[in-house]
Amino acid sequence: MDQVFKALADQTRRRLLDRLHEQGGQTLGELCEHIDMTRQSVTQHLGVLEAANLVSTVRRGREKLHYLNPVPLHEMQERWIDKFERPRLLALSALKQRAEEAMTGRPNFVYVTYIRSTAEKVWDALTDADLTAAYWGHSNVSDWRPGSRWEHRRIDGSGIADVVGTVVESDRPTRLVTTWAAPEDEGRDDKYSRVTFDIQPHADIVRLTVTHEDLADEAALGDATSGWSAVLSNLKSFVETGRPLPQEPWLMPGR
Repeated sequence: MDQVFKALADQTRRRLLDRLHEQGGQTLGELCEHIDMTRQSVTQHLGVLEAANLVSTVRRGREKLHYLNPVPLHEMQERWIDKFERPRLLALSALKQRAEEAMTGRPNFVYVTYIRSTAEKVWDALTDADLTAAYWGHSNVSDWRPGSRWEHRRIDGSGIADVVGTVVESDRPTRLVTTWAAPEDEGRDDKYSRVTFDIQPHADIVRLTVTHEDLADEAALGDATSGWSAVLSNLKSFVETGRPLPQEPWLMPGR
């Protein structure tokens, strides 16, 4: 299951699965026509998908045909979605997102994940500078009091912050709300987005809902979709096992 989460965390690999869902039995060359990268890079992404059993291949002469294998996705749905009342959760999430976008006119992103841990450990993984450095590649630095400044700092020793903002709400261990902006946009209200972490104990696991509101445009929404998927998959692995997923260039969620 860890390999499936890793494979799905990358935007390019999700695009490849979308292409194979639309039309099975495509060659490497056919898949490359719709992906703006080298054949070698696409081959590497397909290798990750094959290792996760999300893609199966069949030889036809000298050609290698690729097919989507939906079984791991079905197993994921049964284990992580169906038993948590999937229809109701999806309906509520869609309703919330439509209502908020209608009010703001700017796109929003919502991500829900389930982590076998405690609310306190998940909170610490989001707010402790050393822990965020271990799986996110940046340190989240603040005293986490409402009204305080927070920074998303590089861990290369430069002390440079790639994101800054203000702590809006802080209720350990269940809810954290922060504003996000690039350092050069600090103080410009129209440039800020808003991220909410809702942490809810659910039986012996925690349901973490991340809502990123007021994104600048559809491009920022795309970045948020890829970035948060990668970061939160790594967070889940780190909290549950003590080890992050193998490091990749994690994308920053859109500001």
